[in-house]
Amino acid sequence: MSVAAAIGVISPFPFYYWLWNHPQTWVDLCGKGRDPSKVMATFSHFLKLIQLLSLFSVSSFFWPPPLYFWPLIAFGQFLNFRVYQLLGESGTYYGVRFGKNIPWVTEFPFGFIKDPQYIGSITSLLACLSWVPFQYILLWILGYVFMIRLEAKEDPATSAKPLS
Repeated sequence: MSVAAAIGVISPFPFYYWLWNHPQTWVDLCGKGRDPSKVMATFSHFLKLIQLLSLFSVSSFFWPPPLYFWPLIAFGQFLNFRVYQLLGESGTYYGVRFGKNIPWVTEFPFGFIKDPQYIGSITSLLACLSWVPFQYILLWILGYVFMIRLEAKEDPATSAKPLS
């Protein structure tokens, strides 16, 4: 296993762990007039790019992909886009932890699939198994499982207070 690729794959998870457990520090760091969810989204996109480049560095592509690729990638990305559509940027990027009032959503996939964005991401990763060595997919999935478990233990008392 390439150590650099493995580090790239897991690089976002310490950041998400820190934000989840220390949201006030992030809100303070962002400062007045800057939306902490928007800043998180920007930084998260950068980390996602590092993850993808890490996977590309160890992948071997061929065309066409196996037939299982299409339903897995379609369903996984559908879940991801649907979650973002329903929650928006603030709901997707820890707005509730940053002191924002995020309305409770019950439309599909919420209420039908537990942790739909993570399930969508995991499904999308599984679609790529024919191109990416298993150990990198597993490492990334373990990162998601870690976050699912972490985020299941939300303590509202530790949420940040919005800067006025």
